[in-house]
Amino acid sequence: MTHTRSDPVRVLIADDQELLRGSLRMLVDHAPDMTVVAEARTGQEALDLVASTAPDLVLMDVRMPDLDGLTATRHICANSDTTRVIVLTMFDLDEYVYEALRAGASGFLLKNTRPEELLRALRLVADGQALLAPEITGRLIAHVVRSERPLSDAAPWRLDAAGLTPREREVVTLIGRGRSNTEIAADLTLSHATVKTYVSRLLSKLDARDRAQLVVFAYESGLVRVG
Repeated sequence: MTHTRSDPVRVLIADDQELLRGSLRMLVDHAPDMTVVAEARTGQEALDLVASTAPDLVLMDVRMPDLDGLTATRHICANSDTTRVIVLTMFDLDEYVYEALRAGASGFLLKNTRPEELLRALRLVADGQALLAPEITGRLIAHVVRSERPLSDAAPWRLDAAGLTPREREVVTLIGRGRSNTEIAADLTLSHATVKTYVSRLLSKLDARDRAQLVVFAYESGLVRVG
């Protein structure tokens, strides 16, 4: 859904630092197409406020009292089909990137992200897209290479790729490698509209929330292997 000024993107800010919450509120409320509906100081407060306010987006800190941001994200994404989460952290660590996306987050941003980039990210995710920059995809690959434990036990979707057609496998593999729809269309000699149709079909088949989960699926199903 594309939001207009009469239908602003409703944002909940969850962070234990009051100064940062205030700065984010000012930034978001200053945008004509967004509004902050609530602020949470802890992960548990975030869960309670999501239940009572049903925001479109949650800006979620990773480290908070009571309940950490990743656990709160997992609960929100498991119980809401309409609220999307962008994880905010000061820590540029692989484990947070990967686990945030596995928890159902639609994006991942560092707290030093420029204001205009943060607003762009909010709009992108509010329109149903995933915020997954190439450098994030690269860190995902690095994490999978280092990981020695099976990750499929906690995945929220069906990991077996056997039900996909050969073309669907090609598309999700390229998504896992960080290709955009335009690049996939060029790689497979397809129209942009056809690629969008394949992406929509994959989201439905795999019961994935968005493109970010398709990336994780590509790794955890074995369709994408480093080297």
